[in-house]
This record gives sequence, structure tokens and C-alpha cells, in this order.
Amino acid sequence: MESGIAGASELLRHARDVFCDDTAALAVVDELDRRLQGPLRIAVAGMVKAGKSTLLNAIIGEEIAPTDAGECTRVVTWYQYGHAPKITLYPFRGGPRNLPVTREDGRLVLSLGETPAEDVERLVVEWPSASLRPLTLIDTPGIASLSEDVSGRSTAFLLPEDEPTAADAVIYLMRHMHASDVRFLESFKDTAAGRSGTVNALAVLSRADEIGAGRIDSLISAAVIADRYSRDQNLKPLALGVVPVAGLLAQSSRTMRQGDCDAMMLLAHMDRNQRERMMLSADRFVRGTGPEGLQPSIKASLVQRFGLFGIRLGVALIRGGTTDPTELAHELARRSGLGTLLDSISYLFQTRADALKARAVVVGLESLVRGAPRERAASLEAALERLQTGAHEFRELKLLAALRTGGVGLDEEQEAEAERLVGGRGSTSPLRLGLAPDADPGEVSEAARTCLNRWRLIAENPLTESSALEACRVVTRSCEGMLAATPAVHRAVR
Repeated sequence: MESGIAGASELLRHARDVFCDDTAALAVVDELDRRLQGPLRIAVAGMVKAGKSTLLNAIIGEEIAPTDAGECTRVVTWYQYGHAPKITLYPFRGGPRNLPVTREDGRLVLSLGETPAEDVERLVVEWPSASLRPLTLIDTPGIASLSEDVSGRSTAFLLPEDEPTAADAVIYLMRHMHASDVRFLESFKDTAAGRSGTVNALAVLSRADEIGAGRIDSLISAAVIADRYSRDQNLKPLALGVVPVAGLLAQSSRTMRQGDCDAMMLLAHMDRNQRERMMLSADRFVRGTGPEGLQPSIKASLVQRFGLFGIRLGVALIRGGTTDPTELAHELARRSGLGTLLDSISYLFQTRADALKARAVVVGLESLVRGAPRERAASLEAALERLQTGAHEFRELKLLAALRTGGVGLDEEQEAEAERLVGGRGSTSPLRLGLAPDADPGEVSEAARTCLNRWRLIAENPLTESSALEACRVVTRSCEGMLAATPAVHRAVR
């Protein structure tokens, strides 16, 4: 059985032979090849003011995405790994040109110069960040913007009508779940990639600290709401999960400065009643007296960078004994929800990177075949069909989508286990099997064997609905793959 990534590479070689004299088609094939060989592409999308650029900075760990309402937030911007900082502007007409790399107060400043935003196809920012080695992040303009041009850029990029979307997966930010959010995710699922039977969106309940009005327990309230959203019958078929994140705190904790820590130290040593009165509102905090040595300008900067929620949490951590600046920054980042989001990106997307990229190649070649004379592309069309039928990674993605959109004829408990075993909660063997991430090979082997035997029995049970048999075959094959991947000594029948 051919793997998705190897099969996609072979398809591209086949396509070059088929379209050897078609310059335009070969350019498409070359782009698909670059996509297959490159890092996973994840777009960050959401309504205006959802906190997209702020969250992107938090993921990267540096303030390189503009968070104000400037011209650069109106264009699609790619952030990818580079050995040295570099910014390239790609206009719709004419060749690309480099832009100056400028930083102010630690933040990267992006400027389009004399070029209007509507004339820019995309900006590409190359940055030497380890976070960008395994993936490319794509910041998109706000959807449902008052400016139809701005909103249209995101729609054209994420929801193209006659070609595959440029993103392998999407992180979708929402402050609350509105009908417009569901409509966008439905539209994304209805793109060519979505119609292929792939759920590749992760929802983020952004600005989660605002749900509890900035109280120190705001993230707990946000987690309850996120869990409810994740089980909502409208959202469940469209997203692999919902993660609550306090984006501003996540960004600032990842870029925390010594001065931020010093200011929080001064606040932590204030009289408690005075501090709590001062922190009833942002305005009162900035204008209030004390503590000595903390100027209004510094307090204003703290509010801008951390919000009242982040300040309250930082003070509480310091008073609880977390006084080392590095440890404080780490703890603030963890409690912002960023760690959970990064874990979700890793086990839902990055561990499936090869399958998602191969899926994009298949979708792109399908589009190419549809526009070619049938007699010319018949052999490539047949090869595409064989790969989609035979590549197990694609069968897993298709089953995962089916399980989330209405079931496959199994009972509720079996469907939940099937979703986990085909990688719906993460594609590493321990996560599929419900084990600890660091489970030893013996545990993995034993659990895989147990699951394999159970699913063989389910498939052979005469009471199992015929509509569920294909799901059973896919799950069984996944269990066989996990068992085969463990060292031989642990696979021995005892």
C-alpha cells in the first residue's frame, strides 16, 4: 500500500511526463512540488479584531506581525523560516521587491512604501525563528471587515473558487461562536481540500481572558465554554477542537522583558487592598498612585502588553513564590493557554504534515486534470484515483471527517474510540491508543494488539451495520500499522 507522501511525489513525476510541453501546467506542478517539499502551511484566520496577529506573534515567540490597524494588516502575509531577516513584497503586477527590515521598541515595522495595499498579492517575511522551521504561518486580513476589499482578500486566499487553497490547515479565531464563524468554516470545508474528506481546521476561543472580565479565573470559564463549543453539532463537523487562549498574555509572556518583571514585583509588594482598588479598571490602574517607582507611562505599557488579567496573574504568581523572570514568563505563557494550543498544532497538524501536504498535491493535480483533454490526462487521472483509494493516510482523514459529520453506523463509544485510533486526538501511537505521550514500546505494542483484536471482532460481528464495515477496516489497518511500527521484541506473541 503506497504512502501518501511517496505517492504524491510519484504523481508529480507522472504529471511532468503528461504535461511535458505545457509551460503553464508545468509551473503548477513545480509549485505543488515546492509545497510538498516545504514546511506545513497554516493560515491564521478570523473576524476583524479577533487577535490573529497577536496570536501569531505568540506562536513565533517574537513581535514580528503588526497588531495595529495599519496598511500591512490589510494584506496576506507569509511568515517563514530564513537564515536572516528579510521582507519581500509580491505585487499582482510586476516583479517582487525587498522592503527594509526595521524594528522599533523590539517590534518589527512593516511598511508597503508607495504601494497601495490593494496592489499587493502577499508579503513574505523570512525570520530566523526556530518556531518557523517546521511550519509556515500565514496571517490573513479580517473576515467580515467593513472594507469589502480587505475581507475579499482573505476570502480569495482561503476560499478560492477554481483552485486548491494555499493553506494546508487553518487556525480560526473567534471571540464567541457566531453564525458568521460557522459559515466561514463551512465554506472552508467546502473548498476542494474540504470536499476531499479532510477536517483540517482548529478553532481558537481568542481573547479568552475577556470572557471573565479579566478576573484571574477567566481561563477556567473560557475552558468550559470552549468545551461546550467543541461538542456543538454545528461546529464539531468543521473543526478538530476548540482551544481557549488569552492571546495578549501569550504574546507578552513570550516576549517578556526584565522591566515587565520588575514592575510586577513592585505591584506584588503593594498593600493588597490598595492594589485591588487600583486594578478595578485600566484607567484607574494607570492614573492611580503607587507603588513608588512605577511611573504612569510604565503602568500604561503594562496594561497595553499584558492587560489587567495578565497583570493580576503575574502579581499572584510572584506572591506565590515565582520570582525568577524566566520562570515567571514560562508560567504566564502556560496559563495563557498557549501551551495547549502549541500541543494541539503539533499533534493535530504537524504530526500529519506529510498527509496534509500530499492531500494538497492531489487536490492541485485534480484541478489540473479537469482542465486538460481527457485523452491526455487519463493515465494521470487513474493514478490519482489509485492513490486516493490505496493511501491509508487519506483513508484515515476521510474517516475522521465522516465521524465528525454524523457517524458511520457504529455506537457512540465505538465512534469515539475510532476517532482516537485514526488520529483525531493526535497521530502519534501513544495518543491514538490513549496512553501517556512517553509510553514505552511494550505498552504501545500491548495496547495496539488489544485494539486490533477488538476491532477485528467488531468487523466480524454480524450485528455490525454494513455501513460501518469500511470504518472497521480503516481502524484495523491503523492498529496494524501501530503494531508493525513497534520494535520486533515487543511484537512477539506472548
